[in-house]
Amino acid sequence: MPIYEYHCEPCAHTFETLIRSSSDVTRCPRCGNVEVAKQFSVPASAQTGQAGSSLPISAPSGGGCGLPQCGSGGCAF
Repeated sequence: MPIYEYHCEPCAHTFETLIRSSSDVTRCPRCGNVEVAKQFSVPASAQTGQAGSSLPISAPSGGGCGLPQCGSGGCAF
């Protein structure tokens, strides 16, 4: 059962939802709108074999994840 990311235009809310079957109707959890756009997202993966290892994060040319807090070292990632 895949998890997809959607964006609701009327309320500008981006959210993820679990799709159980092709008959599931995706609704925005904030406003209830059914006209949502599926977004491209990167699938998650896990490393195995090393205890305490973390996933590598590819940094944009400016460094960090691209959020303003990254440049100051305050990024949560």
